[in-house]
Amino acid sequence: MMGQGYTFTIEPGSFYSFEDEAALVEQCKAWGLLSEKAAKTKTFYYKGNGLNVPCSIIGLADPITAVIEFDNKQRHCIHPSYLKEMQASTFGRRVTALSDDSTEAEDAEPAAAVHAEVQEAQEAQVAQEEVQQVQASTPDEPAAEEPAASVPESKPEPTAKGKGKKEKIQLPEEKVKMTATVMEFTTVPNHFSDTDDEVIIYEAVAITEPEIELGSAWSSHSATLKKLDLAVGDVLTFEGKIVAKKLTKHPVPYKINNPAKLQKVTQE
Repeated sequence: MMGQGYTFTIEPGSFYSFEDEAALVEQCKAWGLLSEKAAKTKTFYYKGNGLNVPCSIIGLADPITAVIEFDNKQRHCIHPSYLKEMQASTFGRRVTALSDDSTEAEDAEPAAAVHAEVQEAQEAQVAQEEVQQVQASTPDEPAAEEPAASVPESKPEPTAKGKGKKEKIQLPEEKVKMTATVMEFTTVPNHFSDTDDEVIIYEAVAITEPEIELGSAWSSHSATLKKLDLAVGDVLTFEGKIVAKKLTKHPVPYKINNPAKLQKVTQE
């Protein structure tokens, strides 16, 4: 099979490749393929078409279509939920229990599952063509998120106050307590969706424990944040993870992920 190649694969056209493992882990969490506490990816297995072989997730054709790669470098489009089902030890197996001697399980992928994957792959192909049309109309448009310059592995250094240049700092890997002031509500383009992504830009962003001044940062304008009915100038306290990820077309170097325990500070 490896020499001849897999005949069932749906090769992706253009697709979004993950910049690094952090971006891959974040997307896998969104798809439910990794737990929220996961810090790195794992080996996934493709169990369709009578196979049980390892594969790697290398990108996405659209928000509901993952692109996986086998050991023989063939690529295949698959729905993340279907790939998640494949990770179960019981996937594709039916036990023959006609007698006490029937103890072996047969690999048998359900016909409905095969049909579902084919249908999903066809929908993914249509989505890819739409993405290509959008990209052709705006060839120089970057994705919604761009990785910022890598942060050197060094001891944390204090930041310069005021408008002077800031020293490079080492960001904590775990969630930390933070404060931030709402500066602007805006949108950024998303090539994998018909609508733009809503985001919030903050100023006076700081980590309270340990005390580190960051300046500006951004986050998605999630449903949880919308419940707070925020306005420009509102001050927030929360717990979240801060990562070096630049916002498209804005000089904002940091992103706030998964803010929790949100509180709006009342100003007198």
